[in-house]
Amino acid sequence: MEQVKEQKIVWITGASSGIGLSLTKRYLAAGWRVFASARSQGELTPLLIEHTDLTFLPFDVSKPLQVEALRETLLEHTDHIDCAVLNAGNCEYLDMTEDSPDWNMMDRIMSVNFFGLVNSVDVCLPLLKRSSHPHLVGVSSQAVQAAFTQAEAYGASKAAARYFLSSLRVDLKPFNIDVTCLLPGFVDTPLTQKNTFPMPFLMSADEAAKRMFAAIESRPFEYAFPKRLSAVLWVGRHFPKLWLRLMTPKSE
Repeated sequence: MEQVKEQKIVWITGASSGIGLSLTKRYLAAGWRVFASARSQGELTPLLIEHTDLTFLPFDVSKPLQVEALRETLLEHTDHIDCAVLNAGNCEYLDMTEDSPDWNMMDRIMSVNFFGLVNSVDVCLPLLKRSSHPHLVGVSSQAVQAAFTQAEAYGASKAAARYFLSSLRVDLKPFNIDVTCLLPGFVDTPLTQKNTFPMPFLMSADEAAKRMFAAIESRPFEYAFPKRLSAVLWVGRHFPKLWLRLMTPKSE
C-alpha cells in the first residue's frame, strides 16, 4: 500500500499584504497547511473563502501580551509547525534636517522589526520543536549590508534581526531546527510604495516570494537577493569613503 505523505504546516506573519501574501499563495499552491497572521485579514479574505487549508490568526507582533494566547490558539489547530516564516515588518525614515528628529521612531520600528521577531519566535518555538524537520525563517534586509540615508531605525532593526537569527542558529542546532535569514532588496509593497527615492533593482512581491520560497526549500543560513544589489552593496562595505560620498544627501 502506498504511504500517504503527511501534509506540512507553515505559519507566516505579515501575511495580509506584500511578500507575506505572495508567500501564503505559494505555500497553498504547494499543498501546505497554512496559518497566516497579521493585524487584520487585509487581502487574505478571498483566499480564506477559496482555501480550506488556510486559517487566519490575528496577531500584532509588537504586542508581547498576545504571544501566549496565539500559541494556545495554534495548539487548538495543530500540535506542531514544520516551518515558521517570520515576515512582519515596518519602515519609517528619520529626517535629520529637523532640529529634533522623531527619535520615538526607533521604538516604533524596533518594536515590530526586532522585538516583533522575538515575540514571533516565542509563539512558534515550542511547536517547531515538535516537528520532525523544523525550519525557522526570519526576514532581515539588504539594508544591513551598507548604510543608507535616513535608515537609522530601519537598518538598525534589521541588523539586530540578522544577529538574533545568527545566534539562534547556533543555540537551536541541538534541537535540529534549521534557521534561515532572508535579506531581500527593494520589493514593490505597500511599504516601499511610500518611498520618494530611487529603488534600484526593484522587484514585485510575487517575484520576491518566488525566490524566497525556493531559498527556504534549500535551507541556507542566509539568502540575499537580488545579486546585482548585493554587488553594489559590496562596494559600499569595501569602499566606505566612496559610499559616503554617494549616500550623503545633497544640500539644496
